[in-house]
Amino acid sequence: MKLPATGIASIVLLACVGCGPGRVSAPAADVGAAEKIRATLVSSSGAAAAGDAASAAPTGTGWATLRGRFTFAGAAGEAKALVVDKDTEVCSKAGVKLLDRSLLVDPSTKGIANVVVFARKASRSKPPAAEAADGATPLSSLFDQKNCEFLSPVFAARVGQPFEVRNSDPIGHNTNIAGTSFNQLIPAGAGTAYKPDAETGMPTMVTCNIHPWMKAYAIFRKDGYVAVSAKDGSFSIADLPAGEVIEFQVWHERSSGPNGAVGIEKPELKWTPKGRFQVQLAPDEIKDLGALEIPAGALGT
Repeated sequence: MKLPATGIASIVLLACVGCGPGRVSAPAADVGAAEKIRATLVSSSGAAAAGDAASAAPTGTGWATLRGRFTFAGAAGEAKALVVDKDTEVCSKAGVKLLDRSLLVDPSTKGIANVVVFARKASRSKPPAAEAADGATPLSSLFDQKNCEFLSPVFAARVGQPFEVRNSDPIGHNTNIAGTSFNQLIPAGAGTAYKPDAETGMPTMVTCNIHPWMKAYAIFRKDGYVAVSAKDGSFSIADLPAGEVIEFQVWHERSSGPNGAVGIEKPELKWTPKGRFQVQLAPDEIKDLGALEIPAGALGT
């Protein structure tokens, strides 16, 4: 009977046990064979990494625009008055009541304001069009407060682009953007610049510690692919990368979904209960999603 090589090696090794002065002889390492195995593994892993990099590389070209309009299916009801119990000579001037703005529905169009739409991830992005001659980016927008309320209930900006935080009231306000380093007292009639340095995964709350009824939301995105719906519910995001599937996130303050996610029935967009949908755009395309109806129950009414 012919033994395999491994069996012969085992017999030889066992036969050597006890030979010599109490030592076991081990087979010598085959350095050449080890080097060959190592070279093969390195080559294989390098090829796999190159393949992964190639598959992850962006393949689309050009830019496109996505539009749509959020509408409300139901009656929004009367907005509730806020409890204003400080600095009433400014905050409730001439008896004007401040109202809860968490759900703003336009009576004529049924459009829902302040719905946030943003791209969760894109392989490439177009830089901002406006740049100063010295390379600095100008103020991208204004976040103001007047009559003891934030004038923008939901505010969006691009990471790295400064914007002005202004106080147009004759009294001081403290503006606190949760999850960021910005928590400052803004004197009466003054303002200061703030440059977001990190993304917010979802809109984050903005408050005034002096006047607790003051509340707004802010969202900052690196690529700037974010929009807040207007009074009639319309939104538009320009310069999106064409030729690739982009997943978008939809959020509203009153949504009963997880973390404010808005889920609606749109199977053609692969819309999920997490408020996400997918779109692929062609170069120079202006794609209009049309009316996106949100059920009253989805916004807690």
